[in-house]
Amino acid sequence: MVEQNKKEAARKKSLGELGELFALKALVDNRFDKIRNLNDDILNEKFADIECEKDGIRYIVSVKARNKYQINGKLNSRYNLGEHVYEKAASAEIKYNASANWMAIQFDSKSFSIYFGSLKELNGSKAIPIDKCMKGQVGEIWVLDKRHYFDFGFYSNNAIEIK
Repeated sequence: MVEQNKKEAARKKSLGELGELFALKALVDNRFDKIRNLNDDILNEKFADIECEKDGIRYIVSVKARNKYQINGKLNSRYNLGEHVYEKAASAEIKYNASANWMAIQFDSKSFSIYFGSLKELNGSKAIPIDKCMKGQVGEIWVLDKRHYFDFGFYSNNAIEIK
């Protein structure tokens, strides 16, 4: 059981790190600049993973990478932002003189999607509503079901992927 817990923790950590790499590329692709991975300086910075700018506006971004489907095969429809997310975001906004944003990266065995939005548009919710992101109702769709070419086996939560 202990070994299984360690493997699951390693899988989740690796999925998060993979998500941050995809997030950095997505920011470049969307013409952001002065992009900096905050985890390079302070591991687990409050709220934010990335600091960046676009058109002179400063952003901090919390990146959440998840499997598209849960173990039971249902859509993983909400990505939790964590306890006290609004307090942590407010503190980070002051520290970095930037607006708080989120990026949700949805992976399945063959493709990925990326959604981006402002924390304010979640209206106090502590989770990103992926089901609404997929419909274009919340945030922006930056990438939709784009093919990736890596072996996803390690990252999978053994969900039955429905295509």
